[in-house]
Amino acid sequence: MFTRRDLLGLGAAVPLLAQEKKLKVVVTGGHPDDPESGCGGTIAAYVQGGHSVTIVYLTRGEAGGGGKPADETARLRTREAEAACKILGARPVFAGQIDGATEVNAERYESFRKILAAEEPDVLFTHWPVDRHRDHRAASLLTDDYWRTLKVKPGFYYYEVMTGNQTQNFSPTDYVDITATEGRKRDACFAHASQGPADFYRHHTKMNEFRGIEARARYAEGFVRHTGAPVGRLP
Repeated sequence: MFTRRDLLGLGAAVPLLAQEKKLKVVVTGGHPDDPESGCGGTIAAYVQGGHSVTIVYLTRGEAGGGGKPADETARLRTREAEAACKILGARPVFAGQIDGATEVNAERYESFRKILAAEEPDVLFTHWPVDRHRDHRAASLLTDDYWRTLKVKPGFYYYEVMTGNQTQNFSPTDYVDITATEGRKRDACFAHASQGPADFYRHHTKMNEFRGIEARARYAEGFVRHTGAPVGRLP
């Protein structure tokens, strides 16, 4: 008999940091602050292990300015995303869609595919698709479509953001212990000063602690691995 934890352990049979190859990791998100809050600790762990991480933001967060003009908000949130990436050691890329008006169609599939293909990822992360925010769902679907076009599949994991409020029906298959990198994740999230990080990060503190209980760590991030993706590429 296998317990669920036994099965999860099989997914970690080849520790990433024991591998010689340096990986190219790509994390996609709907807005600035989504990748940081969903898997910032894991991003920091990859970077500490000598791997490269690119964060692809579908939008520049134009609608998150509390009534400020969209172009002003986009400039501010772009600077915040760049500051957060600097803290994590990641490289930011902006896909050019508009916050609150994202599209999923043939043209957008192709343009997003080109962005991801240029990165040649060994591991992909994106939003869990069952989510209250349509921009999160769009980022997830666009990323999934790119992954499906590949003959050799990279690792593919879904992350959660503000579970219960935004992400829903999320049950992790894999965990990353972020006890050593939670502080950097917090700092990256607090770089998004315009978004009230003291308020939104309290949700992630609870999530980090709860996933830590599940993973038998102080803090952890939980992920759902796509069933067709290879295992053993998490830090």
